[in-house]
Amino acid sequence: MRMSNLLMPTLREVPAEAEITSHKLMLRAGLIRKLAAGIYSYLPLGLRTLQKVEQIVREEMDNAGAQELLMSALLPAEAYQASGRWEVFGPSMFKMKDRNDRDFCLGPTHEELFTQTVIDSVRSYKEYPMTLYQIQHKYRDEGRPRFGIIRSREFIMKDAYSFDLTEEGLDKSYQKMYDAYCRIFNRLGLDFTIVDADSGAMGGSGSQEFMVKSPIGEDGIAYCDDCGYAANYEKAECIPQEKPSPEGDLDMEKIHTPNAHTIEELVSFLNAEAYNFAKTIIYKADDKYVAAMVRGDREVNEVKLKNLVGCVDDLELAEPFMVRQITNAEVGFAGPVGLDIPVYVDKEVAMMKNFIVGANETDMHYKNVNINKDFIPTEVADIRTIETGDVCPKCGKPIKTAQGIEVGHIFKLGTKYSDALGLKSLDETGKSKTVIMGCYGIGVTRCLAAAIEQNNDENGIIWPVSIAPYHAIVIPVNSKNEEQSEIAEKVYNDLKAKGIEVLLDDRNERAGVKFKDADLIGIPVRIVVGKKCGEGVVEYKERTAENAVEKNIDDAVNDVVEFIVDTRSLNETVKLFGSANVYMPLNGKIASVERIAFE
Repeated sequence: MRMSNLLMPTLREVPAEAEITSHKLMLRAGLIRKLAAGIYSYLPLGLRTLQKVEQIVREEMDNAGAQELLMSALLPAEAYQASGRWEVFGPSMFKMKDRNDRDFCLGPTHEELFTQTVIDSVRSYKEYPMTLYQIQHKYRDEGRPRFGIIRSREFIMKDAYSFDLTEEGLDKSYQKMYDAYCRIFNRLGLDFTIVDADSGAMGGSGSQEFMVKSPIGEDGIAYCDDCGYAANYEKAECIPQEKPSPEGDLDMEKIHTPNAHTIEELVSFLNAEAYNFAKTIIYKADDKYVAAMVRGDREVNEVKLKNLVGCVDDLELAEPFMVRQITNAEVGFAGPVGLDIPVYVDKEVAMMKNFIVGANETDMHYKNVNINKDFIPTEVADIRTIETGDVCPKCGKPIKTAQGIEVGHIFKLGTKYSDALGLKSLDETGKSKTVIMGCYGIGVTRCLAAAIEQNNDENGIIWPVSIAPYHAIVIPVNSKNEEQSEIAEKVYNDLKAKGIEVLLDDRNERAGVKFKDADLIGIPVRIVVGKKCGEGVVEYKERTAENAVEKNIDDAVNDVVEFIVDTRSLNETVKLFGSANVYMPLNGKIASVERIAFE
């Protein structure tokens, strides 16, 4: 591709709307442009990288025996109503009516439709096991779209669904997808961690997330270096840690705590440790209100609480006016004593004695409060968020924590959707069996952002070779110089002939501008044709190298090919160069070899 013909609207300044590195660089490099909040167009360079991600996903899914199909993004309501998820998705689902007043939505996910497809199409138990997948646009009306394409309202997702007649069959299908996902994320050049996860609205008996560690990740990861335990915050089990407390139950006493609304203010006012307090937080869960209690230095894990309470819609903090109505006090003074709503208590609080809580009276607290003596909890359960230094639930060693970007999620759905929609099959004995399902998703667009978050420097993107929009760029220092232009053209054509995806920067721009653009868009290898080209010498520079080196023209061309090959697996190389011939370094030289040599 000649850059004089390429739509590549790079930006020198960082757009004000961009908060994180990937969003900044995707806008600056001309990969995407914003249409509305959470909605983006992909420009040529962005689309090329996106298509490469899709192709890697497609190849590994096909290799795992999955079959690709494509469903509509515009979906009728009936299937979601049958499964009960028409209401579960709440305001995040884009709902609409057609001219005949029939309900539709823009698909947020497709479990129901895949299930219905199998009901309509599969006639015999002999067709199981079966795994179907698609790469399709999804739509979710995010309350707060942010971080560019990481949390957007339209995104591309690969979703796959397995169908088996036995739990053992599901285990095998699940393992195939697990292995395929490892290959996919390795090929994408991502440094990822696999964690146990909460299934959320997807349902099912178990799930795992594939997380890319990143400080901007919206998901928390708890992990143990000693035993390999890993889970997201929503799933990570918190082992109660008992703190020293006085022996015996003391009498509860009301104390005056003027203007002490927060734990920090109470700690200062009463000269006590935060772990001596238990905070009570009021939530709205569907159409009812509940209270959650955790130790003063802990945080409520709202996903754990939501699952415990069993609410269908989103759990949310109660509005201040409702807190006042429920507690007869301003926010910050809620407590469990005399509270006329369900009170869910964390396991750690259940171990405490003589602790301090709000008194449901403005500027007042109780001290020396004890469970079962001063109040009866509705239920005691693990409802807090794990923290660095907590005890590993598997081996007992200290837990570490990090933030991560979820790029993949696999679920053992079981029969949730099969039961709801009536997916059954006769087995070889003639007995009717409910089909058992698995679900496997990859955020295709998210993978792009995650790759940039992990691969960048002050100059721009550093693409993994597997998904770089182009592998190499040839830059004549002076495009008006006939000799430089001719040699740059020859290098460009030689690289194309060897299967390299290459750009020729034939623009009438200063050399410095060309170099900056090449680094910004993340091209892995750069060849600069300058004053020494008449002597057969060019400059060769890999994107991560500190300095360029002078090389013979033919050597530079061969080194580009060798670099691209060396940064890919043999399997990748075959896919890169096609089915006829590939070029591989043999004894330091470039040689043509038959495809069969790699198979």
